[in-house]
Amino acid sequence: MTAKTGSLIKKETRPWGRYEVLLRQSGAQVKRIEINPGSRFSLQKHFLRSEKWVVISGKGTATVGKKIISVKPGSFLDIPCGRVHQMSNKGLKPLVLIEVQLGDYLGEDDIVRLKDDFGRC
Repeated sequence: MTAKTGSLIKKETRPWGRYEVLLRQSGAQVKRIEINPGSRFSLQKHFLRSEKWVVISGKGTATVGKKIISVKPGSFLDIPCGRVHQMSNKGLKPLVLIEVQLGDYLGEDDIVRLKDDFGRC
């Protein structure tokens, strides 16, 4: 099941992998995120939303604030609004996680990139 934005299904490819919006409603959005082996997304933070992550498959390393956390299937992480965070795939297979975003504004332009492997800072 996928969420629709207007008449379009919301799927995005990124340099580190891809995501798909599963649900979007006022104040909440749910994404399935897949990170390619050996890749990671930006070290980032958001000012208008918090996030919850549940790792579904794969192995990796999460940064949440100053903590570095090894993750595997079943790992749950809470990322408060304004907290620096990043997920890295250290495995040989895609790392898949479900991300629940909560906040008054859930747009992609609320990403503040602090460090990025793809020159997007």
